[in-house]
Amino acid sequence: GINAEYGDFEEVEYEDEEDEVFAAKCKNIPKTLTPYGNAKTMNMNSLVLTNIQNSNYFKYQLYELHTYHQVIEEITRKVKHLEPWEKGSRKTAGQTGMCGGVRGVGAGGVVSSAYCLLYKLFTLKLTRNQVNSMINHKHSYVRGLAFLYLRYTQHPSTFWDWLDPYLDDEEVC
Repeated sequence: GINAEYGDFEEVEYEDEEDEVFAAKCKNIPKTLTPYGNAKTMNMNSLVLTNIQNSNYFKYQLYELHTYHQVIEEITRKVKHLEPWEKGSRKTAGQTGMCGGVRGVGAGGVVSSAYCLLYKLFTLKLTRNQVNSMINHKHSYVRGLAFLYLRYTQHPSTFWDWLDPYLDDEEVC
C-alpha cells in the first residue's frame, strides 16, 4: 500500500453505495495526489511533451483556463479520441521498429487536444476527489482522461485500486 510520504490522507463521507465501494477501494490513496516519478514531465514521452508545450492550443487557449471545471468543460467540447497525435498528422513512412509509430510516438505530428488537456490537468495538481469525479463523469472521454492521468502520474501500486471498480464498464465511446 501507500504510506504517508505520498500525501495526506482524508476521511470522506459518501452518500450512495457506489461511492462507498470507491471509498473502500481507495482507502490507501492519499487525498493529495503527489506525482510519482518526474514531477515536471508527468512521465510523458519527451516528443509528446515538447509538442504539447509548443502547441498554440496549449500555450494560448488552455492558458486561459484556470479551474478544474473549465478544463472538464473543454474536454467535453474538444476531445474526440484519446490518442497522442491527431489522425493523419504523423509521418511514419519508411520508419521501422520502435520508430515506426507502433507506440504512437515515432515521428511526432500534431499533438491531440486530449493530450494537451491531459497535461493541463497535470498543471492543476488534481485532488483525489477531482479524479474520482472525472472517473464517474457521464462523458466517456473525461473518464478516459482520468485513467490516463492516473497512469502517468501515480505510483503503479495504486493504479489497481483506482481501476478495479471500473473494469466491467461497458460504455463505448
